[in-house]
Amino acid sequence: MPFGPASRLGVSLFDETPPLEWVPGRSVEEVETLINAVYRQVLGNAYVMESERLAVPESQFKRGELSVREFVRAVAKSGLYRTRFVEAVPRYRYIELAYRHLLGRAPNSYDEMKMHSAVLDTKGFEADIDSFLDSDEYHNAFGENFVPYIRGYKTEAITHMVGFTHTFQLVRGASTSSLKADLAGKSPKLNALVINAQATPVTPPGNTFRAPAINSYVRQGAGATENGKTYRIEVTGYRAKAVNRVSQFRRSNQVYLVSYENLSQEYQRIHRQGGTIVSISAVN
Repeated sequence: MPFGPASRLGVSLFDETPPLEWVPGRSVEEVETLINAVYRQVLGNAYVMESERLAVPESQFKRGELSVREFVRAVAKSGLYRTRFVEAVPRYRYIELAYRHLLGRAPNSYDEMKMHSAVLDTKGFEADIDSFLDSDEYHNAFGENFVPYIRGYKTEAITHMVGFTHTFQLVRGASTSSLKADLAGKSPKLNALVINAQATPVTPPGNTFRAPAINSYVRQGAGATENGKTYRIEVTGYRAKAVNRVSQFRRSNQVYLVSYENLSQEYQRIHRQGGTIVSISAVN
């Protein structure tokens, strides 16, 4: 079961869409739907041009020579995947995205990420893809003929609440892509958070923030008084003002660090300026 109201957390489409499975007798249109679903999941909602599609594996899949899992393997090992998610990003960004693309969740621990890093060092990229697709978890979750899907918001897919919150750092709603929908871009997003087993705020889609560096929390809290705390306020919804009207174009999201004594004053200022507070959390 999903945790929390799906419509507010941006997972309603995932929750309401039945898993896609290949079964004998599928129509041409249904097989094409399966192929597109594999591209969408494995490539993280990235747009695929016609010239980039994998003609040979697609043909083999349509003829029944490849299972869904083997077609997923072909896409994940392709130059298309390699150039976007392996060669163009740091190692740990690739690993966290591979968890999203192939197992539908965020890494549960730093040990998981280190294991894949070791496979990359000793056996290479293709062997690491195999380690995902040949795992017991993949077999139990998707089998041979189900298209992988986002499942990290479900209790059976994670081992603790930290993993649940990290899934929402990787997946900002059903329509977002792996790289373009996040301020982190190609930089590792979960590395320090996974190492420290630190949960993160879960905010609705459309409110995207880069997580602050873990080792800066103490410095961020230095402005608090002896009896107070420092709070991190995440704000969205600012709009640029133009003469007597409000522009339709939104300004960048903002993150503020304020002491407990100034929290109420900052809260009022943000609302006077038209901002929407989506998260307030203590940082020291």
